[in-house]
Amino acid sequence: MKISFHGAARTVTGSKHVITLKNGKKILLDCGLFQGMGKHTEELNAHFGFDPAEINYLILSHAHIDHSGLIPKLVKEGFKGNIYATEATAALAEILLEDSAEIQRDDTKFINKRRAKKGLPPYEPLYDLEDAAKAIELFTFVPYREWVKIDEDIAVCFTDAGHIIGSAAVHLRIIEEGKTNKITFSGDVGRYNDAILKSPETYDQADYIILESTYGNKLHDEVFGIADTLLKWIVSTCLEKKGKLIIPAFSVGRTQELLYALNQLDLEKRLPPVPVYVDSPLSREATQLLKQYPENFNKRVKKIMEQDNDPFDFKELKFIKTVDESKALNEDGRPCVIISASGMADAGRVKHHIMNNIEKDWNTILIVGYCDPFSLGGQLTAGKKEVKIFGELYPVKAEVGVMRSMSAHGDYEDLCQFLACQNSELVRKLFLVHGEYDVQIDFAARLRRKHFKEVVIPDLHETYLLD
Repeated sequence: MKISFHGAARTVTGSKHVITLKNGKKILLDCGLFQGMGKHTEELNAHFGFDPAEINYLILSHAHIDHSGLIPKLVKEGFKGNIYATEATAALAEILLEDSAEIQRDDTKFINKRRAKKGLPPYEPLYDLEDAAKAIELFTFVPYREWVKIDEDIAVCFTDAGHIIGSAAVHLRIIEEGKTNKITFSGDVGRYNDAILKSPETYDQADYIILESTYGNKLHDEVFGIADTLLKWIVSTCLEKKGKLIIPAFSVGRTQELLYALNQLDLEKRLPPVPVYVDSPLSREATQLLKQYPENFNKRVKKIMEQDNDPFDFKELKFIKTVDESKALNEDGRPCVIISASGMADAGRVKHHIMNNIEKDWNTILIVGYCDPFSLGGQLTAGKKEVKIFGELYPVKAEVGVMRSMSAHGDYEDLCQFLACQNSELVRKLFLVHGEYDVQIDFAARLRRKHFKEVVIPDLHETYLLD
């Protein structure tokens, strides 16, 4: 048996890992879209590094686009097997993949208008709505904490990873030549003091572990100051500077955390009378879907729901639906808060909001999560004085703020706690994925000090033999 890494290898996005059995069966763990990789993004998403038609099974850890976003392209290029996921992940994936197809369609149309003026050839989207619909038909639900046999050689079990609704760590039992190999893939590990979700669960001993490492050398600030920090930005931008506070936020997870914090301020009667717009149809759908799975909420949220049956709603909140309504926000000069996808600011409506407001020093762009260094959000975080948006250069005159306490990814203490249920002496290899290389080097050294004997940092398309 061997494993090859075709995404999230020494980088954060594009999660794709293929396990190949001696009998030729192939299991794909995640099928994510590369995001925020600058000029390399298009090329990375164009080629899988394997033949989709040869994949027998796809197991999806969670619905975020950097883990699910190339599934329609996989189907388009010949994959016909089942996709195993939790029920909530399948429900989220349906709306996320449809939205991804629509964003590609709309952004491609916008970009191609500009390319045509320059005499450049048009871009083609990776897939369309029909491809996304075909992919959704292949999903099979797997409940948490139950071993399900995929075939006579392979069984899978999901445990709650605490990252977003439906997120799971994937555990495999694979029989080869009478011997059972136990493989754990972390997916994305959530935080043990998350504002909304339950903590990641423990799991059985593994022989091999594939572990995310996004924040493998960082400690987060405490999550409990989020509401107070948001309030400071609203006051300084909207009340004092009379500007717009623009917050790029992923539609699933981050947007709901922001709404939960703003609702907390409203319950405490501290939220200023400033309009809050969520400009993302997907965020609206995801927020409604989140409410259908209260069993994933932690005890603190459940306690609040005894008094407030909707902890993600408040009187100043309005969801923007149409493109015309979205455009009108840019024409309205009044102070407001705009929460819009995507979180790295590389696609979606938020990119237009930033383009229209970045040259005004009374506005603020507030980054509230991880951004790849090549992404627009990453460039703003790094303090770039000029950024390219839709092929045009814009000077950065708006204030750029960063809230580092809002990551849905665990820091190195959370990741080590996720591993604490394991006897490190029995783990034969631990592969680090979904992280920047310098971060992974630091984290690997920490794990070796915790007696994990062989910690490997695979490169893109690299293959390893599992003894």
